[in-house]
Amino acid sequence: MPTNKSKSTKSKNTKTKKDNKSSKSDKTTTSHSLLIRAFLLFGGFLSLINVGFMYIVANPTIGFTLQAILSIALIFYAIFFKDIHRFVHIAIIILFLIPLTFSIFLGVYGNRSQVDYTEDVVIVLGAGVNGTMVSRPLAHRLNAAVDYWQNNPDAMIIVTGGLGNRATITEAEAMSRFLVWRGIPEEAILLEEYSTSTYENLVFAKEIATEHFPDGFQAVLVTNDFHIYRATRLAWQIGVDVHPLGAHTDWYSWPVNYLREIVAIINFKLF
Repeated sequence: MPTNKSKSTKSKNTKTKKDNKSSKSDKTTTSHSLLIRAFLLFGGFLSLINVGFMYIVANPTIGFTLQAILSIALIFYAIFFKDIHRFVHIAIIILFLIPLTFSIFLGVYGNRSQVDYTEDVVIVLGAGVNGTMVSRPLAHRLNAAVDYWQNNPDAMIIVTGGLGNRATITEAEAMSRFLVWRGIPEEAILLEEYSTSTYENLVFAKEIATEHFPDGFQAVLVTNDFHIYRATRLAWQIGVDVHPLGAHTDWYSWPVNYLREIVAIINFKLF
């Protein structure tokens, strides 16, 4: 028959085991928390560096501001991670997933080519120009237009865009020079040099296309993949039947461009 002493010893051993398990669990939780905080800090600082890099290579947009704000928020989130309530963590994850899901949708939508190589006109929307040189996003649009034209050399190419804040010539002129350098004959290129927005790009391009094709025309709309969704709807809104052709977007510019585009789409839908 067990004595009181043996019962007491067993009780102490059980308690010690529970304490050890609890201690191990606490250490594991702390370790996971440190890893998450380190990951968030690294992501926040890396995102800030990306904003600085993008500022050098591209024209500033609201996307720059949004990414900078989110980067700083991510850093503070990492610093105060342990002090934040569980439900707040869940809310933050949901808020993160909403724009992420929307961005994936825009990327997938923008990469669904609908051209049939019988169109009359290729409308290339303008983007940033530095001095006389087209930016990388704009170069991707123009390269997509060149690839299309090589399969349909009867099409006219309309390049659009006025004078930007970092440019010494209009976007349309810089685009035209790039296309000629890529082997497109000058007589196949039409310039629209007065627009300052996507909407104006399309309105003025429609006027030029109507002058050359008074009996009607079918157009290809070329822009970066993240921009296709809104651009096609603007074209349809002004009565231009377009087949979208999405151009490549560099991975390091995804945050700036997709954040900007999400805001632009919200503004388009609401106003």
